[in-house]
Amino acid sequence: MRRSCKLLSSLVKEDFIKFLDSFDTVLTDCDGVLWLENNVLHSANEVLNRLQDMGKKVFYVTNNSTKTREEYVTKCANLGFNAEKSSIISTSYLAASYLKNLGFDKKVYVVGSEGVTKELEAHGISHTGVGRDHISESVAHHLENNFSLDPEVGAVVVGFDLHISYPKMMKAASYLFKKETIFIATNTDEQFPHHSGEIVIPGTGSIVAAIQTCAGRLPIVMGKPNPTIKDVISKSHNLDPARTLMIGDRCNTDILLGTRCGFSTLLVLTGVTQLNEVREWEKSDDPEHHQLIPDFYLEKLGDILQLFP
Repeated sequence: MRRSCKLLSSLVKEDFIKFLDSFDTVLTDCDGVLWLENNVLHSANEVLNRLQDMGKKVFYVTNNSTKTREEYVTKCANLGFNAEKSSIISTSYLAASYLKNLGFDKKVYVVGSEGVTKELEAHGISHTGVGRDHISESVAHHLENNFSLDPEVGAVVVGFDLHISYPKMMKAASYLFKKETIFIATNTDEQFPHHSGEIVIPGTGSIVAAIQTCAGRLPIVMGKPNPTIKDVISKSHNLDPARTLMIGDRCNTDILLGTRCGFSTLLVLTGVTQLNEVREWEKSDDPEHHQLIPDFYLEKLGDILQLFP
């Protein structure tokens, strides 16, 4: 049976109330759904706060690894979202927790930002690699004069890195040459959402793809659509997949996570995926495309305000 996506705001009052009553937990993406950079998107804060007032448990689930959970709590407060540290699930936190749970006692080479390193430090894990690492002349000159590997490194974590460079790729791949070195990617998002459809902002996935190509290895991926997120939430909260709603702007991460985990799904069109893509998937005979189709969609999350009883 083909899946189809309905416009949530087209539901009659009775059906919308049934929709609200169908979930106790909300997992929501952040960039492209709730905000773009430091700007709230279309009263999204009012929507989530209203859902919390109704007794729904809300989790902020982001593939973005550039901030710690504490920094996300501060950002949420500044933008009018009522979030607690325990409700923030970021990929920098997931990566650090994963290593900690393994009993990891070596050093991590980080291709990423301080969002990753601060979470590692909070978990008692040492690290190296963050910052600029340029190549001044030829590769041969760099290898002879500036290149060295830390023998204590036992893992490579790749997140979003504004300073990604050829030397960083060489170091990451060289550490990963040892098969016992753990390879973690915070996420594989191809692009960041942007208010202009004409500008492409490369995401972490482009950096991960470069390193996994030269290393010849596939990473363990922390972020959506990997179900690690569901497992983390389930450990500390009574998460019932059948009564959970996933909200997102990207079907190959947010919505796919929801489909794989048995959540209801809601796509908002303020980020990456556009409605014409969903309509093409609805026509497809490819089962993988059907997993990308959300149950409902809205032009923007704020549209739900007019539907509340």
